[in-house]
Amino acid sequence: MFVLKTCFLAALLLALAGMTGCTPQAWEPNAPISPQPLTPSTVSTNVETYGTRGVVEEIFPGGLKARIRHEAIPNYMPAMTMDLDAKSTNELVGLKSGDVITFRLNVTDDDAWIDQVNKVGAQSPTELPSRRSVRIVKDVEPLEIGDRVPDYSFTNQFGQAVNLAAFRGKALAISFIFTTCPLPTFCPRMSLNLAKALEKLKGMPDAPQNWHLLSITIDPEVDKPAVLKHYAERYNYNPDRWSFLTGDLLEITAITEQFGQTFWREANIINHNLRTVIVDASGRLQKIIPGNEWNADELVEELIKAAKVPTDATVAK
Repeated sequence: MFVLKTCFLAALLLALAGMTGCTPQAWEPNAPISPQPLTPSTVSTNVETYGTRGVVEEIFPGGLKARIRHEAIPNYMPAMTMDLDAKSTNELVGLKSGDVITFRLNVTDDDAWIDQVNKVGAQSPTELPSRRSVRIVKDVEPLEIGDRVPDYSFTNQFGQAVNLAAFRGKALAISFIFTTCPLPTFCPRMSLNLAKALEKLKGMPDAPQNWHLLSITIDPEVDKPAVLKHYAERYNYNPDRWSFLTGDLLEITAITEQFGQTFWREANIINHNLRTVIVDASGRLQKIIPGNEWNADELVEELIKAAKVPTDATVAK
């Protein structure tokens, strides 16, 4: 575990050595960070803490979330661009796009947040070239609520061909994941919430039976059927109720774009936003839930409503 060096600490060490002053250093991506022992107040048996640096790309409304392009975190994850949460608005106050920061990433089994955020410099947007990969995509239009969801072809965790049309008559909850996603608040939280929703529905004696969960990978190169099956087993999934799908990148990109789910690669690392989609029993888009703040109860409520829609219903756009 690591603690960030601050100007205050540097000044203190210099003073002890009979010197004064604190000189800011230029942003050097992936320059080594010297490890320091954690102070007693930050030591925890269930919190892993990492010090790193990055560039602010966006501060979201509310001041509790920032999109940060950060350097590689040794022994945890490679350089990525991620939406990271803070526990207090004080951590992100005064920051803007292009600011270079140091910060601490705290990770538990089911949560992650940043603190000890310090601005150490700034970069011009021209100094932040995009590293997104180029890929061929279909020309698709975003779907509106009430639109019929087109048919797409995938392969499930057993290596079997699966079409969305085969689920017509069932309410669907669709999430997008990849099995090597490192932060517990991203793909693992999506999968855990779906697992909780599955258990809740199974335990409701009056719940409808025409529903199914779909988790679609956004990393088909890695997430082959056997990999998805192993991943699914972590969540005690029921294959009769929950399918994990891979397929052609062209198809995956098309369906994600229609739901507002984006993903891209930077230096071969996947970055993405979060979307959970509800499709009703007639095959029409009922709701898109952005982010990771929803819970299993909300999903169950939406699925029950979606399951009750007649399959021949005409939903006005």
